[in-house]
This record gives sequence, structure tokens and C-alpha cells, in this order.
Amino acid sequence: MGCSSPKLSSDLQCHLAYWQPLNAEILWIQDQTGACIDFYGQQKIIRDSDRQTIIGEQVFTQWFDVAPYPYANALQQTTQGSPATLEGTFRWEDKAITLKLLLMPLPGSQLLVVGLPRATHNPVLPLSPLAHQKALTQIARKIRSTLDWVVIRQEAVNGIGETLQVSRCLLLATDEMQQSLRVEAEYRQPEMSSCLGIQWRSPNNLIFEQLAQTKEPQQTDVFHAVLPDSQSILIVPTLYQGSVNGLICLQQCNYPREWQEVEQEFAQEIAEQLGTAIAHATLYKELEHLHQTATEATRLKNDFLASTTHELRTPLNGIIGFLKLILDEMADDRTEELEFVGAAYESALHLLNLINDILDIAKIEAGKIDLEFQPIKLTELLDNLNNFARPQLQTKQLTWDIHIPESHDDIILYTDYRRIFQVLLNLVSNAIKFTPNGGITIDVELVFKPITYGDRQFPGVAKISVIDTGIGVALDMQTKLFENFSQVRGGHTRQYGGTGLGLAISKKLVEACGGKISFYSMGEGLGSTVTFSALLHQKPILKQSHHLDSQSIISTAESPANRYNGL
Repeated sequence: MGCSSPKLSSDLQCHLAYWQPLNAEILWIQDQTGACIDFYGQQKIIRDSDRQTIIGEQVFTQWFDVAPYPYANALQQTTQGSPATLEGTFRWEDKAITLKLLLMPLPGSQLLVVGLPRATHNPVLPLSPLAHQKALTQIARKIRSTLDWVVIRQEAVNGIGETLQVSRCLLLATDEMQQSLRVEAEYRQPEMSSCLGIQWRSPNNLIFEQLAQTKEPQQTDVFHAVLPDSQSILIVPTLYQGSVNGLICLQQCNYPREWQEVEQEFAQEIAEQLGTAIAHATLYKELEHLHQTATEATRLKNDFLASTTHELRTPLNGIIGFLKLILDEMADDRTEELEFVGAAYESALHLLNLINDILDIAKIEAGKIDLEFQPIKLTELLDNLNNFARPQLQTKQLTWDIHIPESHDDIILYTDYRRIFQVLLNLVSNAIKFTPNGGITIDVELVFKPITYGDRQFPGVAKISVIDTGIGVALDMQTKLFENFSQVRGGHTRQYGGTGLGLAISKKLVEACGGKISFYSMGEGLGSTVTFSALLHQKPILKQSHHLDSQSIISTAESPANRYNGL
């Protein structure tokens, strides 16, 4: 007999539609006195013509053998609004069938009794309106009580999974382009394997596309190959302001399950609240990150002001002190007087450099830096650098080498001469300052790969590396080196001086000229390498440049031209 039989009441037909696929053998509805209102039994158990004999009678009293105490407890539990389970033997004529009984409360003080084969494992009880509202309230309260999105997601999947008694309840997060999915939270039955952390791409998944368009729950047998053990799946999108920001995946793995309308409504209501909670938690996390960033920026600026005050005061005191010695005629002779003037002059230059750094970073941050691009000979740039650096290197007794590729014509850059020279001065000055012994090397290599900057295309870039054998930088500090007001190490601030703006200025200037800059060090005491790129105005004709193509790199090690070896 099917659930559409006209001999059954509409109420019993509705319940039979859910339980018949789960191999229900007997169903009946009884009133608060225990009298049967409507009855269904499979034909192998009872003939359809015998239903009228049972309706109106006490089924439990006349045709079922049940233990009295479990029976009384089960009835008491259902009167309190909760389903109960019981075992009993149904006897009709010469038949005796032992069944697992489910007793579920219905509106109007009625009771639904379902008889399943005794071997049925953990049957899923239909979600009653009372249980629906109670579970919805509990889950909503939990996910609204925190802004920790890890807790929010786990509470949601636990609540849905336990309420609907599914094999798994997974929360899937999508990337910004909605091209991949990742299992971020999971509820599962103990016998089920974990899917937590599984990630896969779903650019052509029809279910996913339907969810994005309709924003309605979708039923399927298979969602993706990474979830192969499902027999029935319900996918529900989580929403925020009309946009999908995640998916709830409900899996039934031990039997094919027909997802009831009340179950879909329940999952959808939770999904809507979960989508909002996740969005708020994400926003809170972003605001927290911004607050931390602002706090760190304030701390760095305060540290900068403290160190800059010291840095400015030191040369200023030197200028005042040496001039005061001259004014007080403390010099023994003209030679000593000139020494005082020279010391005051050096202090004035140092002060000027500090002030220029501060002004430069202020101009760059305000977007008021002016650039004048023009063709520049690389050798001219390095000649001027050599003239500047050599006296300082000789004072510290450091070696000095510059390596460039050999070419038949000039290597010409397209950049702002003053700004790119300022970058080189910053990098070489840093290298000299932080190198107590050893030496400094300038290495140039050419990368021939077309690059577009502005509205022009260039044949490639020159990568210029400043390599030193100095104090190096700890690995955990290297990511902060190009930040404003950051110095290599706090402990070195007083020892070596400086505002901590040199690398930050260099980075912004290099990028403004169409290049990139990077820093590398194996660690403290192991030296450092700073490499930046500058646009090539034209492709030079290189010596030993056979087998070149658009991807060729001319290495300085293969073709060195040591213009300034040693001191």
C-alpha cells in the first residue's frame, strides 16, 4: 500500500511519505486516551480490510507486547514534548513481529507511533515544530554570543548536525572569487572519517552555480569527488546582504534520505543567521587588525620621534660645541681651529642628511615627489658612486668592487638620475655603516624581458645589488625593514645611528621609478644583499651574448667587468 492510498487520512499519508523509504512496517496515530485514530501496516503484516478493526481500539493494549516500565517512561517522555524509543512485538493472527518503536508527540495531544525493523540503526526522527523552534533558539543564542568566528562556525555545525541527526554537517568557505571551497568546520558521527581542512576547486560545479544564483537549498547525491561516501546531500548557502559567503553541507551516508521541508527550512534559518554572524566576526577581525596596525604605526612614530630627537640633537650639539670653542678662542693654533671648523662642518652635513630624510619621506607620503625620467649611462652613475664611497671605504679599510656585464655599447637606464643615485647612496651608506670589516660589492645583471611601465614598453631591467659582509639581519626582522621608521635592530639604533627611514625611502623611490627592491640576509653576522631594479632604455649589445632570447639573463659572474676592483 502506498502513502497516496485514499483510505489513509491526509495526516498519516504525510508521515508515511517520510517513513516508508526508511522501511517502516507499521504506523499509527493515537489520541491522548491511547485509542487509534488511523493505522497503516504493510500487507505482509495486516490486510487492508482489517484496518477498521484496529481503528478506535487500544493498539498497545490489544496487539502489542511491551515491557510495562519502559512503556510508561516512553509515554511520559512524549507528553513532555520529546520523542522516545521502545521495543515491542506486534501480534496479529498467526504473525508475531518484533519492531523498534518510535513514539513522537504531535499537535493536539496526539501521538505518532512508527514501527521499524529491529535492526534499524539510529533512525532519524522528524523535526517537530517544538523541537525546531527550541533548537533554532539555542543555536542562534550560541552563535550570537561571540565574535570568534572559529567558535561561531563550530557551534553552528554542531547544532545543525545534532538536531537533524546527519552523518556529517560541514561548513564550507569560498575564496573571494568563489573558485574554491574549503571545509572550515565539521560535525560528524563517530564512525565517519573527518573532512576538516579539505579544499578543492569548483569553477564548473552546477550545484555551486545554482546556489550562487538562486540562494536556495539544493538536494543532490554527489556534490564533489572529495565527498564520495554520501547517499544524500543537502547544500544550504549562508548569506549576508544577499551575497553567498559560505555553504552548509549536510550529508547522510548510511541510507538515501529525503530532506523534509521543515528540515530545509530549519537549515536555511540557521544559515541566514550564520552568514550574518560570520560577516560580523570577519568585520570585527578586520577592525581589530586595523587597530593593531594603527597602534603599531603610532608606536613606530613615537619611537622614531624619540630616536630622531636624539639623532638631531647629537650633530646640533657638535656644531654648537665646536663653534663655542672657536668663539672662546680655545684653539691653541690655527691648525686646531680649522679642526674645530671641520668637525662642526661634518656635524652640519650629518644634520642636513637627517633633515633631508625626514623631508623626503614626508613628500613621498604626500604624493608630492617630482620625477624627471631621462636616459642615464650606468657607468656614469657608478663613477659618481665610486667617487662618493671610496673615501669612506678607505677610512674603514673595507674592500670595494663593482661588477657590470661587458658590452660593446653603453648600458643605458631610463630613470630619474637624482632619485636613483639617492637610492644607491642610501644603500651603500647603510652597507658601509653596518660593515665593520670585509667589504662592499656592487653587482649588476641584466634581465631581458619586455616590461610595460606607464604607456611605454622597455626591453628589460638592470638588477643592481649592494652586497656587504656586515652584521646581517635576523630572519624575523627582515619583513619590517622597508617600513617607515623601522631600523635593523633596536639595539643597533644607538650604536650605528640613523632614523630608520633609509630603506623605506629607497623602496618608495625605486617603485616610483618603475622598479622593485628586495632585501636578503642569511642571518645575523652573515652579511646582507639589497637588490633593486631599474628600467633599461635600450637593449645593449653584450659581449659573449650568443643564444640570447627574451628570457636571457646576463650574469655578472659569467661576464664580469671589474671597473673598480680593490682599493
